[in-house]
Amino acid sequence: MVHKLPELPYGFDALAPVISAETIEYHYGKHFQTYIDNLNRMIEGSPYEDMGIDEIVMKAGGSIFNNAAQAWNHDFYFQTLSPVPVEMPENLETALTGAFGSVSDFKTAFIKSAATLFGSGWAWLCQDKEGHLVILPTQNADNPMTQGLKPLLTVDVWEHAYYIDYRNRRAAYLEAVWNIIDWHKVAQRLI
Repeated sequence: MVHKLPELPYGFDALAPVISAETIEYHYGKHFQTYIDNLNRMIEGSPYEDMGIDEIVMKAGGSIFNNAAQAWNHDFYFQTLSPVPVEMPENLETALTGAFGSVSDFKTAFIKSAATLFGSGWAWLCQDKEGHLVILPTQNADNPMTQGLKPLLTVDVWEHAYYIDYRNRRAAYLEAVWNIIDWHKVAQRLI
């Protein structure tokens, strides 16, 4: 199976000014494409050749895992962003309030987790098998599915996700990207 770069549900300039067309061009068009290209090259002739990316993430290790997980993580991230504001559905607001005290407390905890992650990685909102919500920072290509968690939301905190637009101001990027999350998609992922 040859994996392809998934189409964005919006144009390269649709997330501006929060995320510029230039950032999308490099982040989606070059970084994400490179993970897909590397993965296709690495799995050719291997036991992973006919697997979907989800399955590869759960079964592979090393470089194959890194490229598959980065491809999965990037697709999940880009699919969760919206060029128009999306109000948070009541079921998600209720779940976040139950888990974190309020939506505002969740936002504070999530952004702190993402801002203080040392090095490159991802900040996730996940749900465990019992339905509990957790914030999980992961480094590099790590993916919560490998820990038995269901991803609901992620924000990319690799420098290539924000450096063109925000330079070294990761916290400013996190505050801004909060406003372009498609909360309806996050709510749909709840168990």
